[in-house]
Amino acid sequence: MRDLKFILQQKYETSRALVIGINQYTKAPPLEYAVNDAKEVSEILINELGFDKENVTYLIDQEATKSNILKSFLRFSKDDVKVDDRLFVFFAGHGHTKSGIRGEVGFLVPYDADMDDYSTFIRWDELTRNAELIRPKHILFVMDACYGGLAVHRDLKPGSSRFLRDMYQRFSRQVITAGKANEVVADSGGPIPNHSVFTGHFIEGIRGKAANEYGVITASGLMAYVYSKVANDINSKQTPHYGQFDGDGDFIIFTPQRDTSLDDETRGVDELITIPYLNEVRNSKTTGEKVDYVKELISSQSSQIKLHDFTIEEVRQFLSTTSEDSFAVRGQFSNEEFLDRIVSYEQHTKDLSAIVACLSYWAKDSQLNSLTKIISRSCDRLLANQDGLVVWVELRWYPLLLLTYCAGIAAIESKNYLSLAALFYTKLGSSDSYDKESFFVQKVASAAGELMDMFKTIPDHERNHTPLSEYLFKILQPRLDDLFFLGKGYEAVFDEFEILFALAIVDLNKQQDSYLGAPIGRFGWKNHRNGTSPFKKLKSEASLHKDNWGPIKAGMFGGNYERFEEVAEEFQSEVLATLRWF
Repeated sequence: MRDLKFILQQKYETSRALVIGINQYTKAPPLEYAVNDAKEVSEILINELGFDKENVTYLIDQEATKSNILKSFLRFSKDDVKVDDRLFVFFAGHGHTKSGIRGEVGFLVPYDADMDDYSTFIRWDELTRNAELIRPKHILFVMDACYGGLAVHRDLKPGSSRFLRDMYQRFSRQVITAGKANEVVADSGGPIPNHSVFTGHFIEGIRGKAANEYGVITASGLMAYVYSKVANDINSKQTPHYGQFDGDGDFIIFTPQRDTSLDDETRGVDELITIPYLNEVRNSKTTGEKVDYVKELISSQSSQIKLHDFTIEEVRQFLSTTSEDSFAVRGQFSNEEFLDRIVSYEQHTKDLSAIVACLSYWAKDSQLNSLTKIISRSCDRLLANQDGLVVWVELRWYPLLLLTYCAGIAAIESKNYLSLAALFYTKLGSSDSYDKESFFVQKVASAAGELMDMFKTIPDHERNHTPLSEYLFKILQPRLDDLFFLGKGYEAVFDEFEILFALAIVDLNKQQDSYLGAPIGRFGWKNHRNGTSPFKKLKSEASLHKDNWGPIKAGMFGGNYERFEEVAEEFQSEVLATLRWF
């Protein structure tokens, strides 16, 4: 038998749906907004998502009997329903869970159910078994009800990437429920008036908030979005349960219109889509516990795989909490909003900055891949062009700047210049506006330059020559001192990092025949001090050791002291000497 991927098309032939909403029950407590939820979802399918009205079966209240629901569902097993169709099933009503000898059994409660007679309920696994009789390659169940007994898996985590056309050619059966067994569904109080918490967030998701950077909405992205929103909603005491119970494809809910005038070769290019990064509720370790775990993994060469897996999971969490879903790039600017975002970014970066600092401090050469992967994956979404208010768009790089300083200062404190080189010279992919690969240090420095003056809006930084540097100098000291006990040596290490940061950028720009400029840190206003300039001190140390100097041995500046010397001389004469701060 041929594999389905050689048979299935890269599109849907027909979109079908079964939408059920039950407010009034014969023998169960009534609900207030289930019919509203079903009506709105049905209208969105028809008016916004391309479902033909005749292909949407709509059952509410007395129409939603057990017999009618099962009959309507099994109607999709008939021969006129094709393998390249998609089927969407929505249920808003009561759910129920019964413990059996093999675990929990989940039920949907139809209109005519007798709460004392389980034979009048619809077992969830009856639907999944009957789904085997239904041809459509993609089926998505969205159940605004709480019940247990779902055996699901999550092949696609937030941040995972898949080719869009390939997803069309992979079989899938997916489900999301409003909550787990013994949880109470919030029938009201959601983000949209007259809708449940679950369906309110679901509606916002399918109307665009669950879209990826290309405007594509997949079931996996939608489920992750709804999960995080419902689980974190102040009016909710439920935690949605979601995943796949069969297959590894993805129900494609919406894709923007494509240009059909493109030639065949261009139309053959597949689009790599990413599941939106969203805040998943979990029982997290404290920052201190994570630091201890990372130290344990670094200390053992046999823990390389565990180190990789742990850091990647932390990156996923970091990307979830710092996504545009939480930090909108559109909207008006205000000083208050700017300060709020700075503080919020710092809170969400706390764990990952401690992890990269530990990696930079202790990691051996073979472990630096974990550091560079943290950086590269954290930058992926920032390389695409993003419409919005310029300051909010640029401020998305601020968490990466925090990671850079923490990792860089830790590397210098431990004289682990291999870590510093790995950090600076991490290669990033091409961006939408620049088709060549770039180094991380250049990208993050460019963002720092754009943000520099904005930090003058922070209280007590209005008159600073280097407000961003002064601010970072103060806020990073406690967390780095707690990690490495830097004491009074902190300032010298901070200055050395900022100097090497600037010179690494100047060196790369010089190799590319570009402008020599780089962000000037606190060392800039110290340059005119007699005998105490940190820049002059660094140059003297490099001159003493030449090619045996730590940064040169680590491969910075092409591993060549003369190249460093030339860059440092030019930077001092053409940049530092021109500062008019005195």
